[in-house]
Amino acid sequence: MDYTTVWRWVQRYAPETNKRIRPYLKMSGSSYRIDETYVKVGTEWKYLYRAVDSVGCTIEFMLSAKRDITAAKRFFKKMMRADHRRLPFTTGTDKHASYPEAFTASIKEKVLRSDCKLRRVKYLNNVIEQDHRALRGRWRAMQCFRSFHTAGRTLEGIESLHMMRKGQVKRLGGRDSVGQARFVESLFGVVV
Repeated sequence: MDYTTVWRWVQRYAPETNKRIRPYLKMSGSSYRIDETYVKVGTEWKYLYRAVDSVGCTIEFMLSAKRDITAAKRFFKKMMRADHRRLPFTTGTDKHASYPEAFTASIKEKVLRSDCKLRRVKYLNNVIEQDHRALRGRWRAMQCFRSFHTAGRTLEGIESLHMMRKGQVKRLGGRDSVGQARFVESLFGVVV
């Protein structure tokens, strides 16, 4: 088997795995942590926005070409469409200038609840900063992505498998690799 075959499988099945795993995820907490990390795509750095709850369960992620108010608002909208989330009471972010304006605009547009509070405290994001480590290790091993499209699809697969390993799937342990393999087989209807 050639490495391009595996690459083609990832590009085809990673988004589908992410879509099919969503109904089986446990409900998240109501205190969110939002942050972005850098991802190298070609010769440029892009931004992977991520949201986790206070215990580290992934809520949503989004790859963006820019790190600005528009991208932050788009991420808030995507985050609030997730099926396995509770309504947030607090949202912790770093001190990037785009978050307060995007947060108030999202409240005005009724994307977020009016009683949700934005907390810009440096050490609240330690949970998500540690969670970035698993993803960085994966894409660093790949050296870099060649295009934005393949980066997005590959990161969908990495994130969905990371959610399984963290134990976010109902009735499936994070360390049960045999159970995880059977779960993925059942998602696609594969009979072994």
